[in-house]
Amino acid sequence: MSAHPTRRAEQRDRTQSRILEAARRLFAEVGYDRATIRAIAAAADTDPGLVMRYFGSKDNLFAQVAQFDRDELITGTPPQAAEQLLAALEQKLAEQPTDALTAIRSMLTHPDAAAEVRSAMVARQQQAAQHLADDDAHLRAGLIGALTIGTVIGRHLLELDALRDAPPDRIAALLRRAIHDIAHGTPEPEPRAPNL
Repeated sequence: MSAHPTRRAEQRDRTQSRILEAARRLFAEVGYDRATIRAIAAAADTDPGLVMRYFGSKDNLFAQVAQFDRDELITGTPPQAAEQLLAALEQKLAEQPTDALTAIRSMLTHPDAAAEVRSAMVARQQQAAQHLADDDAHLRAGLIGALTIGTVIGRHLLELDALRDAPPDRIAALLRRAIHDIAHGTPEPEPRAPNL
């Protein structure tokens, strides 16, 4: 008698996994507004009623799939931190970060997605700032975060030709000096106004 409920639980788990995978893919491809419950159910080869039964609403489903993968914590000296940030960027360029792209694509039209992106980025930047040069550490972390998200968007969402086709290690190599300069370099003084 215990085998029957177990089979049902396994079937439910498989269906939920298919729904989550379909939702993750559709939210990443078309954004929050255009990914309907009906389309998600069709992609998961299930009934729309089951999507609602398991997840309650489109918002709840979105909240479960639109999360940033948690990167490794940044550690060490500012030069070591810069290399870790470059390695994390290279990994995001090598494999489409589907969860992050889901949130990024949807953030322009869905307030919860914008909040998710901002929250994830702020947490990441606050943690990284502890390992960057002390002067303007949070600004340094924010600039590196902006470079990272801009590069990921350019490659995976906008599919800019050269950026889309370049090997991830080549992109990281071209950004290495800039990331290191931001992470621990001495800021350039402001140019003086010319004497008149």
